[in-house]
Amino acid sequence: MNITEWRAYLVTAANRSAGRSTPEVVAAALDGGVDVVQLRDKGVSDRERYETGLRLRELTADAEVPLLVNDRIDLAAAIDADGVHLGQTDLPVSVARERLGDSAVVGVSASTVEQAHEAAAAGADYLGVGAVYGTDSKDVSGDRDGIGTERIAAVADAVDIPVIGIGGVDASNAAPVVEAGATGVAALSAITAASDPAAATEALRAAVAE
Repeated sequence: MNITEWRAYLVTAANRSAGRSTPEVVAAALDGGVDVVQLRDKGVSDRERYETGLRLRELTADAEVPLLVNDRIDLAAAIDADGVHLGQTDLPVSVARERLGDSAVVGVSASTVEQAHEAAAAGADYLGVGAVYGTDSKDVSGDRDGIGTERIAAVADAVDIPVIGIGGVDASNAAPVVEAGATGVAALSAITAASDPAAATEALRAAVAE
């Protein structure tokens, strides 16, 4: 897979899905052209997240779209995901490689140039950088007021791996993130909470398309 081609990245958030199941939201996002899906769904049981993950694995495999798991290397292995996304306090990239194999995608969250350098040096395949804009989501690490597109530019200039901007991003403000150097953008509420997740995904992807 070519991570540099990821434009629209969905991070699941079951508590923001307007009563719909995560598989329903993901199926709609796949119809809308999402490039990658990350299973997060904080606040649910391990068993529920596992069962959701198995269903997402089916959906994403059929669509030939990568499936990643947030934080949990063990869950990523259990559902045969394509990789994992790690936060600053999670297990290191080396452990993910050991458990999931060299071909697994390993992303790392970063909000500073220093963190970006460290993640790249550790062997991360891409960075999730944010929160770009102010957000009330506890699902996004970083400054609640937003680090801004200037930081995206600084991080993108500092590393040679793809940068995905996350945090408060939607179709109305995604373009400046990519113009600053990100290869794509990740969304939680902009897709999950939308009345039409497929249309929201299409709009987000169109906003950052070359």
